[in-house]
Amino acid sequence: MSRRRIGALAALALATGFCVALVWVRMRYSGSDYHRFLVWNMFLAWLPLLFALALVASDRHGRSRLQLGVLAGLWLLFLPNAPYVLTDFVHLGPSPPVPLWYDALMFTACAWTGLALGIGSLLLVHEVARRRIGERLSWLLLGPVLALVSLGIYLGRFVRLNSWDALTRPGRVADVIATPLRDPLAHPRFLVVTTLFTLFLILTYLVVYTVAELRLEPEDQAARRNRRRV
Repeated sequence: MSRRRIGALAALALATGFCVALVWVRMRYSGSDYHRFLVWNMFLAWLPLLFALALVASDRHGRSRLQLGVLAGLWLLFLPNAPYVLTDFVHLGPSPPVPLWYDALMFTACAWTGLALGIGSLLLVHEVARRRIGERLSWLLLGPVLALVSLGIYLGRFVRLNSWDALTRPGRVADVIATPLRDPLAHPRFLVVTTLFTLFLILTYLVVYTVAELRLEPEDQAARRNRRRV
């Protein structure tokens, strides 16, 4: 694993630790463990990144397409858990004796960290996809993948299904998905939530991807260029 990748994982681990500490302090101060669900959600947000790391390692070691496909399927199945943390803001509100600003910081930290974990895993899988299926097709698949992620967020927040239900109750999940797809206009919340989250995730990924490509120009190259101009 490269030094840069280890650094990214360390930063994400520190951010996660900060989130857990905020929740722990809140529970100790308030005497209530209601917000411990945030810790569980942070754990779930790590799963797609772990599957993405396993996928990258398997690809570099020349594993079979079946193994790569299983890992990619598990990654996609659990990926909605990462940006799902954004929807935990529905629990934000006045809750004395804890000040509202503290809860706002706690939910923001968890949401940002969950989103970063999801985008990080997507960057890794995109790297594998570019090698396996080509640059153009890997970008074309970005929209459908994030649309499925947005669908998963909708199912988790409003239908109260989770990733395991796709394995343990596939019939139930298929029925819940098929109902609004038959007539999306009759299910405005489904249409609005999935559309807005799809657009948001696409834009977020594009911003992170392009910003990550920025590099400071080496000083020696800049100096040579300036000498030529003189």
